[in-house]
Amino acid sequence: MLAKAPTPGLVKTRLVPPYTFQQAADLAEAALCDTLAAVLAAPACRRVLALDGAPGAWVPPGFDVVPQRSGGLDARIAAALGSASGPALLVGMDTPQLTPRLLDVGSAGADAWFGPAADGGFWALGLRHPDPGLLDRLLLGVPMSQAGTGEALLARLATAGMSVATLPRLRDVDTGADAAAVAAQAPGTRFARTVIRLRANGTPR
Repeated sequence: MLAKAPTPGLVKTRLVPPYTFQQAADLAEAALCDTLAAVLAAPACRRVLALDGAPGAWVPPGFDVVPQRSGGLDARIAAALGSASGPALLVGMDTPQLTPRLLDVGSAGADAWFGPAADGGFWALGLRHPDPGLLDRLLLGVPMSQAGTGEALLARLATAGMSVATLPRLRDVDTGADAAAVAAQAPGTRFARTVIRLRANGTPR
């Protein structure tokens, strides 16, 4: 899992406005906790949190916490996946609606797994053989956080001759509208409860 510590002013800044920086950090922590719980409940031999920032009490037992590599998001994803010694699936912290079932991809007979995001990016990327050299060729230079990010990555996978299993499309939480939509979709999550609490305190609906 690739994540950023929920520090006000440094995380989920596209939620501001309508939220304040502190409220955006509260939502980021809630999304982070929901995602960590889903990863913890999913079948895996090892669970790693590649973290930008200092770990807090929100990190549950069962995770190896490692610092993220410096550089752009493409390099950080490549490094996180490349540290695995076997099949690996990487997710971020932007999809608190994630469930353990969505992460159970072990039976999919493919070279790679790709989870498309509604904004044109991706919420998951997995490789059966995450060789660091291959990861650099697949990821370095892919424009991140753009509408064409997913298509560019899929093109790299196709060029490498890899078979790809496509996972369900999910919506990332980037904006206030995203937060409302994802909270409505996953009402039982800590993220949804945080959205409701902030609404009760007068934050935009």
